[in-house]
Amino acid sequence: MSESSKKIPIPRSLTGGQLQPQTETLQLQRKPNHLVIGVPQESTLQENRVALVPSSVATLVANGHRVIVEKGAGEKSSYPDLTYSEVGAEIAYGKKTVFQSDVLIKIAPPTLQEIDLLHPNQILISPLHIPIITDQYIQKLQKKRVIALAMEYIQNESGNFPIVRVMSELAGLSAMLTAAELLSTTNGGKGVLLGGISGVPSAKVVILGAGIVAEYATRVALGLGAEVRIFDNNVYKLMKIQRHVGQQLNTSTLNPLQLEKELLTADVIIGAIHSKTGRTPVIVSEEMVLKMKAGSVIIDISIDQGGCFETSEVTSHDNPTFVKHEVIHYCVPNIASKISRTASIAVSNILTPILLKAGNTGGIEALLFDQHGLRNGVYTYKGCLTNKYLGERFNIKHTDLDLLMTSDL
Repeated sequence: MSESSKKIPIPRSLTGGQLQPQTETLQLQRKPNHLVIGVPQESTLQENRVALVPSSVATLVANGHRVIVEKGAGEKSSYPDLTYSEVGAEIAYGKKTVFQSDVLIKIAPPTLQEIDLLHPNQILISPLHIPIITDQYIQKLQKKRVIALAMEYIQNESGNFPIVRVMSELAGLSAMLTAAELLSTTNGGKGVLLGGISGVPSAKVVILGAGIVAEYATRVALGLGAEVRIFDNNVYKLMKIQRHVGQQLNTSTLNPLQLEKELLTADVIIGAIHSKTGRTPVIVSEEMVLKMKAGSVIIDISIDQGGCFETSEVTSHDNPTFVKHEVIHYCVPNIASKISRTASIAVSNILTPILLKAGNTGGIEALLFDQHGLRNGVYTYKGCLTNKYLGERFNIKHTDLDLLMTSDL
């Protein structure tokens, strides 16, 4: 049988259309969407910050969005209800009203009781404090079928973490000032001045990590006259921090032998390791802490991602420290809450442009299709867990968000 006889004849009516002019398809512009944004009052972890300050509310209201602020939400940051109402915010006298919003913004993770007030397809923007997250917490969010974004994992177009950046600046400055207080005798320390005076050597500060926290902590430490050692496995970061600080610093990679040698004589150790996905790795073992000087101070800024000291445990502003192996530990996850007004303005400045852009593109969910950095912050999506680390930690099935969001039509 010849090759031509094996071919199945195809009618010309089915193939002729390929030669005809095709209809041009144009991308449809998304219609602007006026958001309903809720800002509840925080009641956990001695949280004093507020997610949106009045100046940001004024901008959002001017762009047609509706902002509902719970009574007293800004008082701990010195923003009374009157200030919010004067710029167009609606003052709610109960949480239920605020939690009916399309977009709920919290500066602290919602409690289990607050999760009960959420509704399906709602956007929740809040931090994800990994040490206090439980499997019950994740499962309740899944049952509510909300889209939950973790503030600290949201990236900008450059791949940086803007919330982490500003909070790191605040944490670095505040941590070093806190360390200076904890070294004093009246606060349980051994009575050492962070910066030395004539005839008396200065205190030694060891900083783990060479990021933004380290840079701002180093500036304060050097300004007070302390001796600084910085450890990081990224040599580029070590070069960068020296360039930004403007002077030669004593730096090293995270060599266990060199690190242990410095910890033995350190007065202050600051943990400033940030993880891009899940838990911060443990850098200092309990055995190393046992060898440290009595009365020395550990400030674990990485505690909101699990902590980089094996002996770290989450504390609060009411009881910020505990002593273990004669070493003072300060492990408050929301350290920036001590300077609540400055911190509130910083967070609000980052969230406001995101909300404005979401309004122009059809909502937060529509914006997720366009911005990979924003998708990086999503950890639950309409009943599915999308964060790999949380899935492995709690043995819960997780699904890649890109597989769930296959179309924006």
